[in-house]
Amino acid sequence: MDNLRDDDGRDGELVRRAREGDRAALEELIRRHQPWVLHIAQRMLWSRGDAEDAAQEILLKAVTHLARFRQESGFRTWLYRIASNHLLDRCRTAKSFDQVVVSLNEMPDGELPDPNSSGVEKAILIEEAKVACTTGILMCLKPRQRLVFILGEILGVRDEVAAAMMETTPGNFRQLLSRTRRELYGFLNRQCGLVNQSNACCCARKAPTFIERGWVRPDRLQFVDTRLIQVQRVAPDRTGELHDLERRHAQIFREESLLAPREEALKLRKLLEDSGIREAIGLE
Repeated sequence: MDNLRDDDGRDGELVRRAREGDRAALEELIRRHQPWVLHIAQRMLWSRGDAEDAAQEILLKAVTHLARFRQESGFRTWLYRIASNHLLDRCRTAKSFDQVVVSLNEMPDGELPDPNSSGVEKAILIEEAKVACTTGILMCLKPRQRLVFILGEILGVRDEVAAAMMETTPGNFRQLLSRTRRELYGFLNRQCGLVNQSNACCCARKAPTFIERGWVRPDRLQFVDTRLIQVQRVAPDRTGELHDLERRHAQIFREESLLAPREEALKLRKLLEDSGIREAIGLE
């Protein structure tokens, strides 16, 4: 994962080989980027299943249009522009911050089940509840705000690159990111015990109700079942751009993990065996 921060040269070589019909190069190219695409999709859509479907559709679009990639920008920029357009078409704003406040405040506190009965350690269930909640809070943002926050704040994409991904100007991107930070961090400061200890909302105490309502399933975790690496380790640091309070808010999201795609979600070999795709990228 670490080599994805700045290794555009490797992408360029893989693209060249894939266009020449090198199946292994195409497979490596997809594997390099799928965790990132899945991460963005899940933060945009919340549901792991929906995110896996969207990630597969995005990669399918990229593969079938690889011949059109002019290399005027990095492959990652081009791929994430495809992802951005696809996800903005799919996601909707489903709730408001006020609705979340009412829901969390009405939610009773409880005790987590014994690990012997659930089969999952309490710390993992608490982390699952935390990420489920913070990702759910992102759903309160308008889709374009949500995407700006994911790219600029969580993944630390440079303004110029993120603006190109979203087909806007760097200035407009910075303005939208600033407004989104104020809106989201204002809510967290009023509600979330992770950034303001005077707030009553606590992941450990809310997790039992999350389980009861089916938002957290010990038998099928959505967010922490296959932890690979924290986003903050592979995304550029934005500390210099943020005040201390904002840094505490941002860390909640950047401490979350990139997930390994489930084997059935990748379906890479089936994708490559599809005759239409093989012809499109010259593998016949």
